Amino acid sequence: MRKISVCGKGGSGKSSVVTLLANGMRERGYQVLVVDSDESNPGLYRMFGFEKRPNPLLGLVGGKKNVFRTFSEESEPSRSILTQEVRIADLPRQYIVETDGIGMVCIGKILQSLEGCACPMGVLSREFLKRLRLQEDEVAIVDMEAGIEHFGRGVETSIDSVLIVVEPSFDSLELADKINTLTTEVGMDNTWTILNKVMSEEITLKLRDELEKKGISVIGSIGYDPDIFQAGLEGRPLTGNRAAEDMAKILDVLLEHAKHP
Repeated sequence: MRKISVCGKGGSGKSSVVTLLANGMRERGYQVLVVDSDESNPGLYRMFGFEKRPNPLLGLVGGKKNVFRTFSEESEPSRSILTQEVRIADLPRQYIVETDGIGMVCIGKILQSLEGCACPMGVLSREFLKRLRLQEDEVAIVDMEAGIEHFGRGVETSIDSVLIVVEPSFDSLELADKINTLTTEVGMDNTWTILNKVMSEEITLKLRDELEKKGISVIGSIGYDPDIFQAGLEGRPLTGNRAAEDMAKILDVLLEHAKHP
């Protein structure tokens, strides 16, 4: 369980889950690399208290126009660091921000109109994660774009585990079912759902029942935490003791599974 992708419906709380998960892993002694691969969500770096987002990794391959050429088997050998095995320590300092055991890299963002599709960013995510080599005490947590397009780009073929964030809504349940099917198709066994923003035990039980009917494993739930809501509203680092306690229980299960898969 070295490379974990966090995916789900837009608005389900993926970035909050990524932040809670990264903070929890750090508290347990891991060095954490957060990979921001959501090209449309601008504020993940603020949730960790970073002053600014790192330069996008797109810059290491010469921009969006050069991504396909860089990773094409028919192209001339590239000098980009991203075409070789990559370790966290190898990344140029302007392409990573770090604090207290957590580092963050950003694949790229859509910054202006008529910029074109996000496909090059998906390819770069896949290729970077494929080449990323982690030490025993390191883990990568990937904040995926909302929806399922990243499966079409093959990003999940470069990771070890998938966490599907499900909020209390019909659309979120439907998307979780689709994601679970897609992970099965690519041979991914380590797929679980995290229930997020649940308001009561009754809702938790209902969501769990609906997912288990579809054959989808639920690893835990995170209750609605007003501190998380307020931090998101104000654009400041995430602070939510209640949600952090819920994540700690989820991590207990995840790490135990990693010991005894």
